[in-house]
Formats: sequence, structure tokens, C-alpha cells
Amino acid sequence: MKTKHSTFNGSTTWFSADAHFGHRGVLKMENRPWDDIARHDDDLIHAWNSRVRPGHDVFFLGDFAMNSSADRCREVFARLNGRKHLIIGNHDKERHLSLGWASEPADLRTIHVDQVRLVLCHYALRTWNGSWRGALHLYGHSHGKLPGTSRSLDVGVDAWGYRPVSLAEIRERMAETPETDEERRIAEEAAKAEREAEEA
Repeated sequence: MKTKHSTFNGSTTWFSADAHFGHRGVLKMENRPWDDIARHDDDLIHAWNSRVRPGHDVFFLGDFAMNSSADRCREVFARLNGRKHLIIGNHDKERHLSLGWASEPADLRTIHVDQVRLVLCHYALRTWNGSWRGALHLYGHSHGKLPGTSRSLDVGVDAWGYRPVSLAEIRERMAETPETDEERRIAEEAAKAEREAEEA
């Protein structure tokens, strides 16, 4: 399978996941601070639109809505600013896939933002294409429960105060996260392979 690479501007590109618009159960399951799902949805839409302008790009890494009618999904989608791109999550059904996303919904996508290669998937990956050559990985699904690393991070609303996040914020949080032994070993092996290639 060939991967399409697209380039985006860091000041106008955002990331989010796991809004679960219309899903009353998520309020209790994820201990979200709302009693009413309509208010939850309105507040998440407001948080989105307070950051995202109409010409911006938003990569939504899955689980847009759940237990919502097709009409309700369209209504929420229309209220959200920006060119919206979907990375498919386990709760994204046909009524979500057909909302009019700015690009074809995909299970996995690689993009470049300000020359940083990003591998996007709803699920956290242990390794990904380019992981030892500087590519970063963004995911959702874990609702803030899976600790990030210096190279991969949950961009879901539960991990970011219920709002979309920028690459600058992501990189700042990654920089504050200690490198794991596995990441360190992979980086050392990659550096060694690069040195050997230069000497050959």
C-alpha cells in the first residue's frame, strides 16, 4: 500500500480525537465534567471553534460521535470550523465517514507539518514507518490513559482539556517526557547504521 504524504502549516493545523459527540455513556465512562450530553457537545464545539478558524486543517483521529443519528452528526460537523480530516476510529460508522471530510477517511495517514513527519492512527503503535528517523506518532483511543513518550502522544480530548491541540503543544509535551529505554536503543541503532552507511 502506498502512503500519501501531504504538507501542512503548523500555525493552521490542529489535532484531536475521541470527542464521542452524542454519547451519554462517555460522560461517566471517562469521568467528563458534564451531566448533560447536549451541553458537553456544545462546550466541545465551542472549544474547537475558539482555536480553529475556517481555513485551518484539523486531523481528527477517530471516534467522532457515538449513539447519534445521522442528522445529529451532520449538525455537529457543520458547526465545527476548519477543513476536517478523519482518521477512522473503532466507533466511526458509515454515517460518520460520509460527513464530507476534506480528504478521504483513512485508517492510517502520514503527513508533514512544518517539515515534521507525523504518522496518524486512531490506535497507539509501538513502532511506525520512520520511527527511528524522526517521525512522530499521534493517536487517540486511550482517552488519556496511555502515557505518551518522547515520540508518540495521545491527542484525544480527554488528554488536552477537551480542545484541539497544535504541533507546537504536542512537541512541548513530548520534550518534557523522558525517552524510554526502547526509544533510546532504537535511536542508538539508527545513529550507528547512519555512521556505517557514511563510512561505506
